[in-house]
Amino acid sequence: MRRDDLINGTRDVLVRSGFSISRPLNIRSISFDVVARRNDRLTIVKILSNVDAFSRENAEELKVLAEALEASPLLIGERSGSGALEDGIVYSRFSIPIISIGTLADHVLNDAPPLIFAAPGGLYVRMDSTLLHRVRVERNISLGTLAEVAGVSRRTIQMYEAGMGAMIDAALRLEEYLDVPIVEPIDPFDYHLESPEQVVDLDSVDPFTNSIFDLLSGMGYAITPTIRCPFEALSKLDSLLILTGLGQDEARLKQKALVVSDLSQITMRQSVIFVERMRSRNNLEGTALVGRDELQNLGDSDRFIKLVIERSANDEQD
Repeated sequence: MRRDDLINGTRDVLVRSGFSISRPLNIRSISFDVVARRNDRLTIVKILSNVDAFSRENAEELKVLAEALEASPLLIGERSGSGALEDGIVYSRFSIPIISIGTLADHVLNDAPPLIFAAPGGLYVRMDSTLLHRVRVERNISLGTLAEVAGVSRRTIQMYEAGMGAMIDAALRLEEYLDVPIVEPIDPFDYHLESPEQVVDLDSVDPFTNSIFDLLSGMGYAITPTIRCPFEALSKLDSLLILTGLGQDEARLKQKALVVSDLSQITMRQSVIFVERMRSRNNLEGTALVGRDELQNLGDSDRFIKLVIERSANDEQD
């Protein structure tokens, strides 16, 4: 399947399952292809035919975005160098969950989540460790008995009860012997955030970008630069997060504003694009435009965010 077809197929599955999704992003070297929201669940999706093309740098940027936006990162793929990705299995690369489009469809359309995850050494399942321990104690079953049933050691049974994943055959033997549903489904969206490793050298950015970042930092905003995004940074102050774009290229300003505005709506965050100097318009495609000189004159964060909200609500057209 061509990557464009895989992207369109993924978008179709998400829409049919009730997700609101971002518009197609026709931008090369971007770290994600779809941002999707359903109720309180926000997901950032990268789509690749061959998941071996997924780089560590791409993964770290996804983690940065996921942490800032309180979202879950996900990679949809078709194959790796080892062969086709199988439906019903959750893979991973650089700690980012990977599933096939078939697994996605089963999960969000048919309420049939995957049960198996791939890890070094083979395929595993997760068990309800609390239930396993409770049933064993209530029925007065020894560790040795369960170890014999599963074909593992007593120590391994203890590790299962502590939350370790189990080989499929061992888990099925235990489930059949105990006659209780101890195998748990896996939610590919249930991502546990970890500290991203991405570091951006601010000394390498251009003077305009540096000046905007300095002014925002002076207002108290924590700036997280992005590398492979339609916007240049995430600016955060307390619980307020702003998608922050820089519009030095007038020819591409409208396209940038359209993308940033769309992502702003899906993520439910404010957005702004800074320009060198203001002209007649102060809003483009629903995203506030703010000149560098204006930012210098505002002086504090309250006046700045008030201006952004006012201009975002005033949807002027070109």
